[in-house]
Amino acid sequence: MDQYNSDYDRIAAAIRFIDSTQDEQPGLDAIAAHLGLSPSHFQRLFSRWVGVSPKKYQQYLTLGHAKTLLRERHSVLDTALETGMSGPGRLHDLFVGWEAMTPGEFAQGGTGLDIAYGVGDTPFGEGMVHWTERGICGLAFTAETGRDAALADMHTRWPDARHREDQARGATLLAEIFSGSANGAHLSVMGAPFQIKVWEALMAIPSGHVTTYSDIAARIGNPKAVRAVGTAVGRNPVSWLIPCHRALRKSGALGGYHWGLPVKRAMLAYESAHLDTDIGHLSI
Repeated sequence: MDQYNSDYDRIAAAIRFIDSTQDEQPGLDAIAAHLGLSPSHFQRLFSRWVGVSPKKYQQYLTLGHAKTLLRERHSVLDTALETGMSGPGRLHDLFVGWEAMTPGEFAQGGTGLDIAYGVGDTPFGEGMVHWTERGICGLAFTAETGRDAALADMHTRWPDARHREDQARGATLLAEIFSGSANGAHLSVMGAPFQIKVWEALMAIPSGHVTTYSDIAARIGNPKAVRAVGTAVGRNPVSWLIPCHRALRKSGALGGYHWGLPVKRAMLAYESAHLDTDIGHLSI
């Protein structure tokens, strides 16, 4: 009997296996055998999911890839913002705009807000999206934490709001987000002024590129606040769309990720693979 519920579960299992055996660098046959699949089936499944071969993706998943990103695709935030690239990455393509909830709403913990939520499939496992009448206010990933923990985490951000489940709309919204068909959607986030500045800086990082916590601190005019920037990055309520996974430590280490480092590593690898694929198509 198949122990996996979805293709992502199989891919996630492959990622965990690759992560845990980096020194051995297992080949296609070994990874496929670990999943209980034939090499040819696994090759087709993997290539269909991410657009590159397992071997190529394996290179993206190594810890050294983060250092390569810093060396070759290190986003200079000042340049991005000053040339008008307020959202040159995925967010700019998908969303018209974003706004912060009012200071009063923030102080009151969301009192009076009606927040709906639902779950659905994403390239990184099950996702959980939350929204108000103004727009999306939360996006979580449950592959590592579990659904209950993700739901509890989101509820603590708006303890006094009214929360209701809308599974049909949630699944549809997630499908739109990850298919690129969510044009016209809007973000509505809640955060302290310092957090808002950090999240704005994150939105200047193009897909497939990275920056550092220290660069973000410098960009927002507080170069010594590197630790506080890291905390604000971790409190980002709308993962992926406000791309906190693109922030690394200056050493090239991944740092933390609220929904689990395997998810962060998968996101960076996924974006790198797609960027390289796009560049390859343009050069033909």
